[in-house]
Amino acid sequence: MTQTSLAASSGGPAAAWRDAFVAVLAAFAAMAAVAAAGLAFAGAGDLPGGAFPHVVAAVVVLATGGSVEVSGGAGLLGGAEAVLAVLPLSVSLAGALTAGCLFLRPLRHRAVAGPRELLGRAAPLVVLWLLALTGAGLLARRTFGVATGDSPIGVIGELLDSAPTVGFRADLPATLFFGLLWILGLLVIALLVSRRAPLPAGLVRFHTAVRPAAFATALLLLVCVAVGAVIGLVVALTQGHAARTLAVLLLGLPNLAWIALTLGFGGAWDGRAEGPFALPMPRVLDEVMRDSDTSPVDVAALAERDPRAWWLVVAAAVLLFGTGVVAAVRSPAHVRPWQHALHLGAALALATLVVCLLAGVRARFALSLLGIGAVDGLGGEIVLDPVLWRTVGLGLLWGAVAGFLGALPVRRLRRRGATDADAPRRH
Repeated sequence: MTQTSLAASSGGPAAAWRDAFVAVLAAFAAMAAVAAAGLAFAGAGDLPGGAFPHVVAAVVVLATGGSVEVSGGAGLLGGAEAVLAVLPLSVSLAGALTAGCLFLRPLRHRAVAGPRELLGRAAPLVVLWLLALTGAGLLARRTFGVATGDSPIGVIGELLDSAPTVGFRADLPATLFFGLLWILGLLVIALLVSRRAPLPAGLVRFHTAVRPAAFATALLLLVCVAVGAVIGLVVALTQGHAARTLAVLLLGLPNLAWIALTLGFGGAWDGRAEGPFALPMPRVLDEVMRDSDTSPVDVAALAERDPRAWWLVVAAAVLLFGTGVVAAVRSPAHVRPWQHALHLGAALALATLVVCLLAGVRARFALSLLGIGAVDGLGGEIVLDPVLWRTVGLGLLWGAVAGFLGALPVRRLRRRGATDADAPRRH
């Protein structure tokens, strides 16, 4: 079938724009729904002045790789310094799965497609995605009053009618730039992971080396999220604080699940938490981060406070071995175990690098009084950065080990199946 007939069979430019519109609309609707539900459980529904939709838009902007600037002040009394760099990966994952599946749907059931057809499918999606992101960015701006209680700045602020405020607004150029990288990266990953999506003829020869390992690694990350969701729901139903737990699930579940995976195979994170403010995270992790003597955060540090943390090692071992088996099953029989090790090691190292870049946290807020210094009780800092060389290096190592070990039983079963198939011929 020629490239022209392929384009005709896919419906032409009109169908490409229609499918792109549906994909973008569905993805942003999914992200907005997940963000709104998570924020509602977190208590943001009580924000004054109809601010809730603006906060939802800001979370969607952050989830798609955008940038939201935070600012604040207290009139003539003082100023505020705020930094927020955290990706709500539950919202990101909802949008990525929706957009990726709808992008691939019209392209399935073919092995080869010309670059022009793939570009004709991707370009409308990218254009409409940036337009939708622009709308979300324009909506993502608001200013709030800060409750100060009985602090000195609160008392003086009441006397002078100069209450402290904190506001946010999307940095539109940065949002569009990083949003473009986000959607392009998503489309590339979707084509790499899907076995049914077509590739240009010149890239088909890389199918065996890339796609099985990419699919198995993506499945590993999704299974981690699914396991985390089950654990979170059990915790919400049995240990109280259901609203907070559901807020964590709907806003930051992949952040925690993927960090837990890296900790399970030996990775480490530099963590620090100070002040009264806290991001939604498990209690044991918050305690370890607030212990200045514990650095870095790894599974041993967590296990000192809760021995159940060692189960992360068991879970990671089982999941990695299963990932190796899945990659081997989806690969042709002629691929050797050492090749499986090479492919899966590279795939898991890249996935670990992406997790390290996306799942980190950096949040800081400080309110100063008359320029003298930070007010006690109104400032805080939370930082969680990966120990990159250790975590990515171990991802490469254990990915290779899992690829090799996972290929052995599959190879043995295939040999036994071939022997059984040849047996009647020998009789």
